[in-house]
Amino acid sequence: MKINKLIIDAARDSIFLMIITDKDIYNISHKNSKTNYEKMTVLINDFLKSKNLNINDISLIYVNRGPGSFAGIRNSLSIVKAIHLIKKIDYFCYSFEDFKDEKNLKYENIPILCDKFKVKKNLIKPIYLS
Repeated sequence: MKINKLIIDAARDSIFLMIITDKDIYNISHKNSKTNYEKMTVLINDFLKSKNLNINDISLIYVNRGPGSFAGIRNSLSIVKAIHLIKKIDYFCYSFEDFKDEKNLKYENIPILCDKFKVKKNLIKPIYLS
């Protein structure tokens, strides 16, 4: 069974999306803006479609819970929660603070780091910057 993973990070300076398949890793970023937050589902679907995938091809989602942009975190967490409710795709809400002692901190390592640091599945605890 293919396990395709989607990483979403809207807490930082840009909206960052990554797809990890068995064979390839793809990523794209978009400007952090109110317009892009409002159309984040479109950005995700367009990115998936550009790689001949759709949301049904995704097995796991990893979303940055902060610290960072309130609007970016709120929108990305809401979208992931909705996908989970409708499609039953499990998700992990990570924070780079969870991995602060890790030397090889790259987006493509997020799934492995979530396992290593025992990040709980389907649990949201956002960290907003004031």
